[in-house]
Amino acid sequence: MLLRLPWLQSRRRLLAAVLIDVTLFLLLYIFFPLSRFGRLPSFSFTICALVGLWLLSSYVTGRYSLASAEEGAQYLFFVTRSAVTLFLTIGAYLIYSWLTASTLALSPPRGFLLPLLLIFTFLSGIIQCLLALIIFAKVNRVLNWHFLGSSATFTALTKHMAWRRIPASITFSAEFLISRDFLLNPNSGVIVSDFNALSFAQQQQLLQLQQNGTLVIGLIGWCEYVLQRLPPEFLSNADFLRGDFSRLRSPMQSRLKRLGDLFVSFCLLVFFLPILLIAALLIRLQDGGPVFYSQLRSGIGGKHFRIWKLRTMCVDAETRGAQWVSNGDNRITPVGRLLRLTRLDEFPQLFAVLKGEMSLIGPRPERPEFEEDLERQIPYYRYRHSTRPGLSGWAQVNYPYGASVEDAANKLSYDLYYLRNFSFLFDLLILFKTIRLVFNAHGAIPQSPSSDIP
Repeated sequence: MLLRLPWLQSRRRLLAAVLIDVTLFLLLYIFFPLSRFGRLPSFSFTICALVGLWLLSSYVTGRYSLASAEEGAQYLFFVTRSAVTLFLTIGAYLIYSWLTASTLALSPPRGFLLPLLLIFTFLSGIIQCLLALIIFAKVNRVLNWHFLGSSATFTALTKHMAWRRIPASITFSAEFLISRDFLLNPNSGVIVSDFNALSFAQQQQLLQLQQNGTLVIGLIGWCEYVLQRLPPEFLSNADFLRGDFSRLRSPMQSRLKRLGDLFVSFCLLVFFLPILLIAALLIRLQDGGPVFYSQLRSGIGGKHFRIWKLRTMCVDAETRGAQWVSNGDNRITPVGRLLRLTRLDEFPQLFAVLKGEMSLIGPRPERPEFEEDLERQIPYYRYRHSTRPGLSGWAQVNYPYGASVEDAANKLSYDLYYLRNFSFLFDLLILFKTIRLVFNAHGAIPQSPSSDIP
């Protein structure tokens, strides 16, 4: 089975950081007790959970996203994030030790874990900063892209760069000139809007460039590799007829996705049930209105289903009909604003996940009242219905809360990318990014394109 994982290319620094931390912890865990107690420690679920908690805490707190080794302020944030990560990990370990004190008492060598964590945090911090220094120059190198295509397509492409997943140092040139400097520049590439529209002379020039190591890539491939989304206006009927955007193609991946939906949804409902009960009580006490509200949404194949949420708006919020949520919307209640910020209002939808109407990860289900208009204005909009809608999705973790047709088109570009590159590993990445967004309270409020993207 061929896995499409272009999203891994932009996360090589993250993967390297995780691998370094795991390797460093294992080395310390083996050699530290060997020198102190004269024997190797035993491996257990506790140690695996400890490492997993450290990695998850590091990711959620942003410890693995040191933006620039040249910005001194980033080091202060890095130290703070490391301290928070250490606090969370040690706190969880101490709680576990207290709950299982009799078991741990039988295993004295486990007493080295606390000093080991302190040493590990110090060494890991040094290595992660060195990693940022080494990778910074490579990841943020200047890339010179030459664009071949119409001026209208070029204008649209530069507009889409506002939501890119690459450094802002990429430059575009609408004219195409072969020079010796260009041929020798390893950081140059050519974007071709339509290979069939090129003249024979241009094709020969591109072949010469490609033979000299210059990257020549089509517009769709460039959007997939660099932007990590697929703007619908750049796609054609032929792209969809190839089947890349059809229903999930791998039965095994689909089964893993469904099993993951059931397991994670059940665990979340059990774990957050007390918090949801408190939230429901606050909603009721605030204005005496209903705790829940429901809406019709469009699911797989366009079939309508009903979702339930904790009410975050005043009771008469839509007396004038369905409306987009705007920035500073006065219909949102004080309790509702907190629920939206923490995403707790979405948790009742987990019952729809258990029923099979939704998935944890997928395109967000839209209201039928809005979809009729969106389908008329946005090409290929209905392809979002090729899979189950999700509680979170690739659009939600990359694009802020949207409340317009333009926002819907931008989100569709992320949904199409997700459909084309679906895998169970991709779902896990989106799930972890969702946890990080919730932890940092991002994405719950409409924003402008100038806002920071997590």
